[in-house]
Amino acid sequence: MHTDHEHDLRHHGDAEVRDAGSALVDLAVNVRTGTPPVWLRERVTGALGSLAAYPDGRAARAAVAARHGLPVERVLLTAGAAEAFVLVARALKVRRPVVVHPQFTEPEAALRDAGHSVDRVLLREEHGFRLDPAAVPEDADLVVIGNPTNPTSVLHPAEAVAELARPGRTLVVDEAFMDAVPGEREALAGRTDVPGLVVLRSLTKTWGLAGLRIGYVLAGPETIAALERAQPLWPVSTPALAAAEACMEPRALAEAGHAAHRVAADRAHLVAGLSEFASDGLRLVEPAEGPFVLVRLPRAGAVRRHLRDLGFAVRRGDTFPGLGEPWLRLAVRDRATVNSFLQALDRALTLASHH
Repeated sequence: MHTDHEHDLRHHGDAEVRDAGSALVDLAVNVRTGTPPVWLRERVTGALGSLAAYPDGRAARAAVAARHGLPVERVLLTAGAAEAFVLVARALKVRRPVVVHPQFTEPEAALRDAGHSVDRVLLREEHGFRLDPAAVPEDADLVVIGNPTNPTSVLHPAEAVAELARPGRTLVVDEAFMDAVPGEREALAGRTDVPGLVVLRSLTKTWGLAGLRIGYVLAGPETIAALERAQPLWPVSTPALAAAEACMEPRALAEAGHAAHRVAADRAHLVAGLSEFASDGLRLVEPAEGPFVLVRLPRAGAVRRHLRDLGFAVRRGDTFPGLGEPWLRLAVRDRATVNSFLQALDRALTLASHH
């Protein structure tokens, strides 16, 4: 169990591409490129005509509920998954929160900001960063895990995650990247048989809506009511509600499904290319199941700086608890982008080895 504070829990991939980094080819941020699609942009701009009225979330909430086969009392719309982490941290009665790392750092940051001391369960590289449910302390009354996990790209079996559930425990599963997994296998969204389950979903990654802030929570009605009481009035804007409703339609779900298969194919291309660098000491966490891969390599800090000079931004891994300086996270991109990135990586590794 670790409670150290030396990681910058507020560092996000967008820091790599802000300001001077905006000219870089972006492999640091896990938002799908070429998004939002035109039809979705039109739905969002179509909502601008009704900005004078206060947002009415009923239709969007009903659409999300229908998409997951749930009653509306089990759905809460939020300003992205990030707001949901803050609501969980502030609204739920928690004595002993545990976060399973390495993972997205925002849930722990939100818990700390709400005054909780947080215990960490660190998954280990030699176990492929796979979940061992027995590693989570029995008396933890809030457990947070990502699936598939950012940044390791590990997809945990749904049953292993469900094994973490206990009476009197809230089990928060961040499924922000689950719609990038073909068939959403191992998803717990829509399940009502897992006690204390809270599933968080984001619409910002697959649909390119990070600037709009839209996500949702699926949980038992009492939990949803508690989270909703902690929300400000009208937390989700009218354009964001329009986007949520649009992304639940059959055509959108089909498009997301196709995108997931394309990501899987592009990821296989990236993984094959990266495996060529094994002789340089590059190690890949496999099997990667998210729209990003995690690699460990010698002199990763120098390699990342050389990649920037060569026009490519990647996400440093040392801000994630359980990882250190040798780790980098790479977003999956199209083949042409990946090919030019692999050439740059070859050059960056050469330059780093000469210093």
